[in-house]
Amino acid sequence: MSENALDRVLVLEMVRVTEAAAVAASKLIGRGDEKAADHAAVEAMRAALNQLEFDGTVVIGEGERDEAPMLFIGEKVGSAQGTGPKIDIALDPLEGTTITAKAGPNALAVLAVAAEGHLLNAPDVYMDKLAVGPGYPDGVIDLSKSVTDNIKAIAAAKGVQPNEIIACVLDRPRHAELIAELRGLGCGIQLIPDGDVAGVIAVTNPDTNIDVYMGSGGAPEGVLAAAALRCVGGQFQGRLLFRNDAERARAAKWGVEDLDRIYSLEELASGDVIFAATGVTDGSLLDGVKRRGDVVTTESVVMRASTRTVRRVRGEHRRAPGGIGTL
Repeated sequence: MSENALDRVLVLEMVRVTEAAAVAASKLIGRGDEKAADHAAVEAMRAALNQLEFDGTVVIGEGERDEAPMLFIGEKVGSAQGTGPKIDIALDPLEGTTITAKAGPNALAVLAVAAEGHLLNAPDVYMDKLAVGPGYPDGVIDLSKSVTDNIKAIAAAKGVQPNEIIACVLDRPRHAELIAELRGLGCGIQLIPDGDVAGVIAVTNPDTNIDVYMGSGGAPEGVLAAAALRCVGGQFQGRLLFRNDAERARAAKWGVEDLDRIYSLEELASGDVIFAATGVTDGSLLDGVKRRGDVVTTESVVMRASTRTVRRVRGEHRRAPGGIGTL
């Protein structure tokens, strides 16, 4: 499969897919039902993917088949099975289910696509993550080194003191030691309740003032975040974390042999990559879905690695009888 395979997958088609999921999930904002919001997004994204003329395989999805009846890892999507371009898909129809249920910020519908074999088929386990935005010398971060060593290296490359570095970290009990070490250095910390794809992407936006993302979160979200960084620049390292033998067995099932391996950005997402996201709730990256009379508005971002283009797309979707018009 050539790198030009993605030329047949129009960038705006990817936006339509994330728009569909975001609009569906938005109907459950603040309703306190995480499962219902996620289910709505999954159903809408799957239907939209199946309208596209490619031979797609979900390599990062909602889980394994026995856990996720739709958009599971290994599921085939697209209307050209066996005849269209072979495309690998990483997706999270609703990144931030708890955020959506509680009407918090930064919930997204997220999707990345690449030619077959160019996205890591990561098991659904945790991943230790370390990310910075563009502009730093290669190798400025190293997941094998301590938090302190990485902060000092980033600060030196930036020309500031370590206490001027701001880190983004998921607000979880498991990060107590990480947070304590960062505060011992005097670093600023932006704690986020959920949504670590948006957290990683935040390091690429100077307006957020976030210098580094640190800590553990889902491995699938790590691949999605790496896909975004491949499009806009930056550095990312990830290492899979296993809590028990069942998770190690799951990794073996998906072909992971070196359980201690540190994956680089290019090992997680290589070649040409398209990344798309649509805001579900308002956040630092995108505005959320809004309903005003007969119009539903969305804001999306779509990026492509081969051209380093970043497009922001605002959509106005007119209500049709019985619901939203064609997205």
